[in-house]
Amino acid sequence: MIIKILAEGGEMKPGPALSQKLGPAGINIGQVISKVNDATKNFKGMKVPVELDVNTSTKNFEVKVFSPPVSGLLKKELKIDKGSGAQKKVNVANASIEQIISVAKTKLPNMLCNDLKSAVKTVAGSCVSLGILIENKPASEIEQDIEDGKFDKEISEEKTETSEEKKEELKKYFTELKDKQDQLIKQQEKAKEAEVEKAETVKKTEAPKAEVKPAAPKKKT
Repeated sequence: MIIKILAEGGEMKPGPALSQKLGPAGINIGQVISKVNDATKNFKGMKVPVELDVNTSTKNFEVKVFSPPVSGLLKKELKIDKGSGAQKKVNVANASIEQIISVAKTKLPNMLCNDLKSAVKTVAGSCVSLGILIENKPASEIEQDIEDGKFDKEISEEKTETSEEKKEELKKYFTELKDKQDQLIKQQEKAKEAEVEKAETVKKTEAPKAEVKPAAPKKKT
């Protein structure tokens, strides 16, 4: 019997929904919670797909953990809450190739990719839609760099640690970029407010004046 659960990484708790799913299997809910939390402790703060393979005769079960979506892993790795709503104009983070490799290694067992290089390229593709830069460049350009073999050395060595020097370089670049982005957004907002005010002013000046009817003549008494 297979039971699918979407668990809070390392923090699954008992509740009516969980009891309803596990009840028919007749297994110990406390044991399930303990094993699932232990298996998903590295994904704290994330929703993690979990499968329980239950032997209904013996009540024994195995826990199989599937890694969260690539987008979720990237957000955790880069410590961001959400992606960009305007990818071509606004970037939300600047990742190192080592961070991309780290996410790819985590996700690879649940991907259809044949090797780590393909997985790294796939993760870079997800960065495009989230508005994440890689190595100070648009993720779409890094995808091509990966294809061309520019990062073959890092990938073959499975490098997942970013040097402090590189971290500072990436941080500095992104801080300067973010300042420019924020200034541009403010300018666009002001321009939009000015357009609205102008439209309202024109509307008021062009509004038809109320027709004034002549007063009725007074009757002679």
